[in-house]
Amino acid sequence: MTALALPDTPRLTQNLTHFARALRKAGLPVGPGRVLTAIEAVEAAGFTSKQDFYWTLHAVFVSRPEERQVFAQVFRLFWRDPRYMEHMMALMLPAIRGVQEEEAAASAAKRAAEALLDGAEAPPPPEHAGDDGDDVQIEVDATETASAEERLRSLDFEQMSADEAARARRMLARLALPVKPLPTRRLTADPLGHRPDPRRTLRRAMRSGGEVLALARRKPATRWPALVVLCDISGSMASYSRMVLHFVHAVANRQGQGWARVHAFTFGTRLTNITRHLRTRDVDAALNAAGHEARDWQGGTRIGACLHQFNRDWSRRVLGQGAVVLLITDGLDRDDPALLRKEMERLHLSSKRLVWLNPLLRWDGFAPRAQGIRAMLPHVDTFRASHSVASLEALAEALSDPSDHGEKARLMALLGQ
Repeated sequence: MTALALPDTPRLTQNLTHFARALRKAGLPVGPGRVLTAIEAVEAAGFTSKQDFYWTLHAVFVSRPEERQVFAQVFRLFWRDPRYMEHMMALMLPAIRGVQEEEAAASAAKRAAEALLDGAEAPPPPEHAGDDGDDVQIEVDATETASAEERLRSLDFEQMSADEAARARRMLARLALPVKPLPTRRLTADPLGHRPDPRRTLRRAMRSGGEVLALARRKPATRWPALVVLCDISGSMASYSRMVLHFVHAVANRQGQGWARVHAFTFGTRLTNITRHLRTRDVDAALNAAGHEARDWQGGTRIGACLHQFNRDWSRRVLGQGAVVLLITDGLDRDDPALLRKEMERLHLSSKRLVWLNPLLRWDGFAPRAQGIRAMLPHVDTFRASHSVASLEALAEALSDPSDHGEKARLMALLGQ
């Protein structure tokens, strides 16, 4: 097919600039350099068809797999899809879907619509880049209500827009995760202690000519436990793992919260230690560095193999002295269930307390049907959800209550155990 004539260059530059601005508002890392590259790419490729135009811009602006859905939605809405109104009405009438790809598409559509409807100045109508359609004027009521923050606390991370996700991250940065100190075998001086201290009593008596004036007392000393986080970063967990890691970063960098040390590991197809990256004060810099090191982000899942690697290489280093383990995963593993069961049992025996956070618990009527979940569930102390700010707030209460088991008892009953 012969390439069509290029439109007026200033007009093309203006349209592509506004399109890049919409992508940036939707969360894609788009800067001036990419805008210039996009203009040069379009001029070089020409306008043979809308599909060629789409993939030309896709090659310039999309650099990570998770950005594909957002780019597709912004492109469709910006370049005047005739079904624009139908897609916008779909956003107003959300439905619960069982397929994770559909959830990702709905979230991307919401971010795209928010990026295009945000801002005081509307971009000029784009030309020469797609099908014609009637102009649609949409009024959005953005009035803040008294229950806005409460709604945000219970909103699913997967369904948040870019602005809602940013506000949720600020809320997570303020959350605390207190923990009770653990008693030790060592004894420390305490005038109100219940155990007498013969040595200190005799030393004091020597100062008064051998007369015992008062008994010195002591009590068991305490120490703070360590926190070990194992976070699943596979494709099905991407949205939730980012939010949980924001929360873990806040815990790791908050002074006086009680944890002796905070160790963090990510896993998908392999295990990656990101502890040193979380010590960076800036959360964005910390997670960017962690993302560069964890090359299996949004890949497959091999929970059993990754837990085997952790138990073999890291367990003795980081699980000593009563460490609490947070395991964040949906448990959807297709590897050998016998290996997963064995490694979960070993991890459970090595930790003071093993808490499993699973975003699938957000669904009413959730049942342990997947073989990975059935293999893991008997070997955890607590089983809780991790899909919202409110669910992570409840985690603090669970850690302070040794008798809390979350949903484990109900789900174990479904397994007949």
